Amino acid sequence: MLLIAPRSRYIREMPTVAEQLRAAREAAQLTVEKVAEMTKIRTDHIRALEEGNFNRFPALVYIRGSVKNYAMKLKLDVPKIMAALDAELKGTEKFSEPPPLVQHAKSPLDQLMFWLSKVNAKVLLAGGVLAGIVLLILAVNWAVHARQSRHPSAGPPPALYQTSNSGDTLPLPKR
Repeated sequence: MLLIAPRSRYIREMPTVAEQLRAAREAAQLTVEKVAEMTKIRTDHIRALEEGNFNRFPALVYIRGSVKNYAMKLKLDVPKIMAALDAELKGTEKFSEPPPLVQHAKSPLDQLMFWLSKVNAKVLLAGGVLAGIVLLILAVNWAVHARQSRHPSAGPPPALYQTSNSGDTLPLPKR
């Protein structure tokens, strides 16, 4: 029979990521300003990380990048820190799930722009030139036919026969 003892209040849980970062910085005898200079992270963000105040960051990617950079500079076990960070962030409301990629429904213009972005520019240019040539030929053809039909000396259209006499007999050949 296996007995599980209740947790003792003296057994401390694993320290949080914030506690680990602060402890490592203090063990290395570094100031927040020195760490900011080394990591190129703003001092207010370093303080937020050491306080576990992740709501100061606009997105999860900034938290993960800052913690990874900070842990690397302090020579901590980065995979272990990142796993602990993921576990901590799952417990927060803001960063528990990734945000949706699309906030609103797609409009027809969005769809059109999406499909146009997938078209090769050279193919699109060649198609545009070809369409322009076809439109030019059609416009010239229409203009020529419109001008011929309005011209007064144009006469009847070809293939209509008009006689010079009354139409009862054919003209006699001249000798």
